[in-house]
Amino acid sequence: MTALVALSGATGWGVAHLAAKSVAATDVAKVKAALKLRLPKTPIDQINCEGLGGLCEVASKTTLFYVDARAKYLVIGRVYDMEARQDLTAARLLALNPDLLAAGAARRGGGNDEAAQPQASSAPKQVSLAGLPANGAITWGPTNGPKAVVFSDFHCGYCKKLSAELKAIGARVEERPISIFGAEARKDAERVLCSPNPETSLHAAYSGLALANPAPCDTRGLDANEAFAKAHGFNGTPVIVRPSDGAVLEGYRDAAGLRAFLSPSQPKG
Repeated sequence: MTALVALSGATGWGVAHLAAKSVAATDVAKVKAALKLRLPKTPIDQINCEGLGGLCEVASKTTLFYVDARAKYLVIGRVYDMEARQDLTAARLLALNPDLLAAGAARRGGGNDEAAQPQASSAPKQVSLAGLPANGAITWGPTNGPKAVVFSDFHCGYCKKLSAELKAIGARVEERPISIFGAEARKDAERVLCSPNPETSLHAAYSGLALANPAPCDTRGLDANEAFAKAHGFNGTPVIVRPSDGAVLEGYRDAAGLRAFLSPSQPKG
């Protein structure tokens, strides 16, 4: 049976147990009518109630959310097919946003082949990190490890995979969130950055755990990350920068590739 993991978000509504049931009898027209009544200002472009264990996926322009078959409960978050080991939400977001790179899509089969995903070629091979504020970064990993600056999105499947590989090589990571996947990704970045323990919250975000809403903090560092990424053509995530010389590596890499790239003996330039 498909298992679903969904996180409540901006609505603030708690999500209790959503019982899996046959969706054959789901009346999409009634779901749409209920949504029109309850969310009159939200454009509803498409509703899909098949294959989601009783949930209906609702597409509104470039965003997604989920409702039950009666449109009584609304769920903001991510849906995973744990049998196929696939992030269904990421795949659909990419379909709705064709300009997004495949960097955030979780691949069917768990991604056992560690090839890098396609990336745009617009980013330069080298950048200067000077001027990026410290308050836009979450730093984690052993202080004596190989150093990496990573531009990432907590809703990006490859960023999650990359974080595991960086942890495996004992890297010292300066992680700078950018919101490739839109408003919800930005909200999670703010939750992580403003957390009393940002490192713990960062790993929780990648694990798909619900993040608490901490007290507001200065998030201008995230704005600086976004501006930097846009200025340098970082159109997808992850992007890895070697801080010793600003060399840029786009996309996911496994531990061996990261170790080679971040090695102190790596030629400069």
